[in-house]
Amino acid sequence: MDHLGRDGNAFAANLRTLCGQHGSVAAVCRKINVNRQQFNKYLSGAHVPSAANLRIIANYFGLSVPMLFADPDEFRTLVEGNFFHAMATARQMPEFTRFVSDMIVENNRADHDDIVGVYDRYQFSSIYKGFVLRSAFCIYRNNEFLQHYYVERFPSFDNPKKTEYVFKYYGFCFPVADRLFTADFEGIQSNELTFGVYAQVKRNAKRFMFGISSGIAATVFRQPYSTKVALHYRGPGLLGRDQLKDLTVLDRNDPAIPREALQYLGDGSDMIQMS
Repeated sequence: MDHLGRDGNAFAANLRTLCGQHGSVAAVCRKINVNRQQFNKYLSGAHVPSAANLRIIANYFGLSVPMLFADPDEFRTLVEGNFFHAMATARQMPEFTRFVSDMIVENNRADHDDIVGVYDRYQFSSIYKGFVLRSAFCIYRNNEFLQHYYVERFPSFDNPKKTEYVFKYYGFCFPVADRLFTADFEGIQSNELTFGVYAQVKRNAKRFMFGISSGIAATVFRQPYSTKVALHYRGPGLLGRDQLKDLTVLDRNDPAIPREALQYLGDGSDMIQMS
C-alpha cells in the first residue's frame, strides 16, 4: 500500500514515541538531515513523509517502514519494553559487528587449519544412562564452507559385541568469534536435527573443543536433549576404520576417556532431557 494510504495519525503518534526515546527532536532532525519545520508536520500528523523520507526515518530508528504505521498502543508497548532499544544497542556493539562479519565474510576466507580434521566425540548417552558415548567426528572444507559429519554406534543391551543402533549426522560448521557453531541432520533415521556450539581449549599439547549440543527428534525413541560434548582432536584427514572401530559406549571410569574430557562432562547429572 502506498504511504499516502496509511494511517498518518498512527505514524505521527509512533514518531513522537520514538523521538521521546531518542532525546531532542532537533538532534534527530540533524542526524537524518530533515528540515525541522517539515519534521514538526510529521509529528503533528499534518503530513506523511515521502517514500524516500520514510525509509530514512525507518533506517535511523532501525525499523521497517510498515512498523512505523503500527497500532500506537502496541508500538508503545514494544518501545517501553525496550525491544527496539535492545536491538539498536545490539547493532552498535562491536561483538555484533564482528559476529556478522565473521559469519558472512571471514568464514569463507580463512583456512581454519586449526580445527579441520578428525576428533573423538564424548558425551553422556541418552540411551545408556550413566555411560559415556564415544563417537567419531570430522570437520572438513568443502569449497568455500566448512562441513562436518559424525557417526554414533550403540552396542546391543543383550550382546555388547553386536551393534544395535547406528546414527550418522551431516552438517555445516560456522567458526565465529572464537566459537564453532554447528547444525546437522541425522541421515539414517532422518528424524533428528541437532545444534552445537564449541570453544577451543589449548592448555597443553592435547587439543580439545568443549561445548554443548542440543537435539530434537521426530520420534519418541530419541527424546529431545541438551548435553555437554567434548571433542578430542586425533589428527588431519577424514574418518577411517581406526576411528570407526572404536565407536561404543564406555563406563565413565574407563581409562580410555581422556581425563580432560571427563572433567568437563562431570557425572552426567546436569544433562537436560525433555520427555
